[in-house]
Amino acid sequence: MPEKELIKFLSQFITENRKNKFEEIIKLRTKHITVILEDIFQPHNASAVLRSCDCFGIQDVHIIENKNKYKVNPDVALGSANWLTLHHYNKQKDNTLCCINKLKKNGYRIIATTPHENNCNLEDFKIDKKIALLFGTEMKGLSEDAINNADGFLKIPMYGFTESLNISVSAAICLHYLTFKLRKSLLKWQLTKKETDEILLQWVRNSLKNHELLEKEYKKRKF
Repeated sequence: MPEKELIKFLSQFITENRKNKFEEIIKLRTKHITVILEDIFQPHNASAVLRSCDCFGIQDVHIIENKNKYKVNPDVALGSANWLTLHHYNKQKDNTLCCINKLKKNGYRIIATTPHENNCNLEDFKIDKKIALLFGTEMKGLSEDAINNADGFLKIPMYGFTESLNISVSAAICLHYLTFKLRKSLLKWQLTKKETDEILLQWVRNSLKNHELLEKEYKKRKF
């Protein structure tokens, strides 16, 4: 079933303003940068990171659930999960390696955001290749598997007595700076036509409570 035709059909049932908003926002979405969250257990932080990803145009979020189930606080997320593509890893013995290996296979460099002797300051970080920013738990940080399989390490320079930032704050700072840098670059960071259609279809479906019934009607008319 051609996605463009289905999108066109379903779009009849959403407002013109929403349709125009989708077309505007999709042009600013990117998969050049993605986010990995490992065992985040506080709903406030989990939700705040999703909100930041949506605000800065990050489409994909990879959620690793080894010990902690990822929970979203709707009052904090403000519906941002509806516009993101969430990938959950919770069915394997080692979900961290499963996620990392999948992203590496798809051409991503895994960048751990953690204090490390070989880490790079945010301002000096290069974005010429696709990157997956890896954030760990609020209390213990990233697991050994995550650190040992990372391709690089990134830190936010700090000049006070406190040595670390809240994970949601760290994610927001990193995404703001790196997406700003990305959009100023000559890199082809935009979505492909195929990715654009897949996401637009997801957005339209999420806007319609009865999209399954409408799609059945579409199939009847089409076939």
